[in-house]
Order: sequence, then structure tokens, then C-alpha cells
Amino acid sequence: MGGVSSEPAPTRFALTLAYDGGPFHGWARQSQLGSVQQSLEEALELILRMPTRTVVAGRTDTGVHARGQVVHLDITEQALSRLVTRDGGLDAEATLVRRLNSILNASTSGAVLVREARVVPPGFDARFSALWRSYTYTIADGMDRWDPLRRGDTLFHPRELDVEAMQQEAAALVGLHDFLSYCKPRQGATTIRELQELLVQRHEEDGLIRVHLRADAFCHHMVRSIVGALISVGEAKREPGWAHARLQERVRDAKTTMVAGHALVLEAVGYPEDHTAGERAQATRVRRKVQ
Repeated sequence: MGGVSSEPAPTRFALTLAYDGGPFHGWARQSQLGSVQQSLEEALELILRMPTRTVVAGRTDTGVHARGQVVHLDITEQALSRLVTRDGGLDAEATLVRRLNSILNASTSGAVLVREARVVPPGFDARFSALWRSYTYTIADGMDRWDPLRRGDTLFHPRELDVEAMQQEAAALVGLHDFLSYCKPRQGATTIRELQELLVQRHEEDGLIRVHLRADAFCHHMVRSIVGALISVGEAKREPGWAHARLQERVRDAKTTMVAGHALVLEAVGYPEDHTAGERAQATRVRRKVQ
């Protein structure tokens, strides 16, 4: 006969990470290929002495970087007791950050850094509680702007781009749309997204173009495909208005071109107040099922 478990409920933690995506084959675990998820979860297993799985705010592709990626994980009371400090204190958040970074610094040569760990309510979900994600894509257009020291996080484009034309094109993509033309659809998943911000700017200090994107969520390859479309207009390979017309076609074919992933950075993930995080997660799940 089943009964009520006497085991205490686990404690949910949210971790904020930064990483250089160059050495990894993306975020998600893959057979025989190194990933950020595998590196983090192996470090957690060493500390907690138990298999640990994380839930991530947004899976990044091969080579894509992050400054503010977020994951959540559940830690049992027994595993939590292993974070007791030598003086008997239980500053689990600080201890977890310190021990993780010690292991990750050695195992990834400093490519992964845990910036913060904090206890969150049980209903918090790194993926479904999120209000938005923001990305930046960096372009050096023209060889006079190429810097070999930036080759790991910047797209070297051979020709100068028309930033004003790119921004005009970008403005037409903002809003709630079906982004199928710019996504690699996953079975059973919606391609409807709210693109909240899309800005194309040339920064005076270094002359580089940065495309800033923020949305409630991004479907697979969406950012890289949108930037590819903006570049095609910026170099006059496509006429003005093409990116929006392409959006309305709602078809993914050879016209959809993706830029390289190494110039893309997940900057941050936004969440509601902790006491509403569970409600937000439930609402997001329902909305995606309906769509």
C-alpha cells in the first residue's frame, strides 16, 4: 500500500551562469560530445554526490555564448547537508557557487562560471517562468573593422552594411507573430513568439554593429535566421520589406539563411517576482499547448 512520503521536499535552486560557448557543442547533453550542461551537471554530482539534472531557460546552439543563462535544480535535504561549511554554517548558496566554480575552472579551463545561486520557490521554472530572454549578435562589417582578438565572438562580414536599412527592416518584425519562416520547428511545439525588441545599432567606440533582440521566448534557430535576413537587406541582396514579407510566408525553405552561432550571446533572462513564478510557469505551459 502506498503512503505519504516522509522525505522532506527538496530545495529548488536557481543558478545564473556565464560561459564561452566555443569549446562546447551547445548547451544540451549529447552522446560523446562535450556540452555546457554535461560540464555543470558533472560538477554538481561531485559536490552533491548524487545524479543531478538541470532545467535551462533556453538551450543555446553550438558555439553560442552566455552572460546570463539561468537553470534550476532540486537538492535533497541529505545533499544540502553536504554544503555545510567547516565552521558549521550553512550558507548553501555561497558555498555552492564557490565549489562549483572551483571544479568548473579546472574542468573547463574557465569557460563556465556560476555567477549566482539562490533558493527559489518550488513552482519556479527556469524555462516556463521566464518573462523574456535577450540576445546580442555582433558584426564587424568590412575588413578594416576586423580584430583577430574578437574572432571568437564577432561575425566577420566582408562588406559594409547599411545599418539604417537593417533597423527599418527590424521594426517590422517586432510584435506577436508566427515565426515559422525563421525557425526550425520542433514536433508539437509552436512557432508563435512575441518579439518585444529588435534593435540594430553601430557602436561608436568600436564601430561594430550589434543586433539586440528580446522576446518572451525564441524558437530553434530564430535569432540566427532573423539576423541573416537583416544582413541580406543591409547589403542590398534583398529589397526593403523582404524580411517582413518573408515572415508572412510562414514557410521554412532555402530562402532562410542562418548566420554563424559564435557571434551570438544570451545576455539575460527576466523573471517575475518569486511569489508569482509558479503561476507564470503554469500560464506559459497552457498557452503553448493552446497555440
